[in-house]
Amino acid sequence: MDYAETMTTTNRRYGDGCAIAIALDYVGERWALLIVRELLLGPKRFTDLQAGLPNAGAKVLAQRLRELEGADVVRRRTLPPPAASQVYELTEWGARLDDVIVVLGNWGAGAAEKSDDPVSADSAMIRLRSLFTAQPQRPWTASYELRLGRERFTTRVVDGQLVAMTRGESHDRPDTVIESDPDTLARVLVEEQVTKAVEDGRLTITGDAEAADRLFDAVRA
Repeated sequence: MDYAETMTTTNRRYGDGCAIAIALDYVGERWALLIVRELLLGPKRFTDLQAGLPNAGAKVLAQRLRELEGADVVRRRTLPPPAASQVYELTEWGARLDDVIVVLGNWGAGAAEKSDDPVSADSAMIRLRSLFTAQPQRPWTASYELRLGRERFTTRVVDGQLVAMTRGESHDRPDTVIESDPDTLARVLVEEQVTKAVEDGRLTITGDAEAADRLFDAVRA
């Protein structure tokens, strides 16, 4: 990857040799890191990215994607038949921003608790993953499918460790299915009691209820 060549298409360089400034040359534009957030758990079509970032206009979103492609942070891929649709996914280099997204999320968590703005399904799931505390003293193993609106995510805990979280339905029958909306899940992760969300009909648990309790307990630990 040639930094100088990649940056010749924009006048928005910092012109600073610091690695932080150079990183921001690549991903510091508005919406860029949120696009990365939306792709951390797996590929998405353009329309799915629009759904996750509804306040980003189509023109701006397309421009940011082109810039991220040029920076080798994102790439396009065509799915095999019968889907045959085009998706965006992170490159290996782009995926290394995972830790950056998590740290930024933790840094902004206090302010986010005071916000009434909606969150995306991916944002809620990444928050769940970042809050999860391994439970080696009380280990359990379970598979989960979380259904947040149209989005599906598969999560697996082995011996008290969260070992996998990916976009898509579970290929095998999960032990526990949790259905909700992103905003409710985000609140349950940090402040609202699960029982209240269940009683209000905003969150449902099917299958192994104890495994669901263990998951939420590990997030709140």
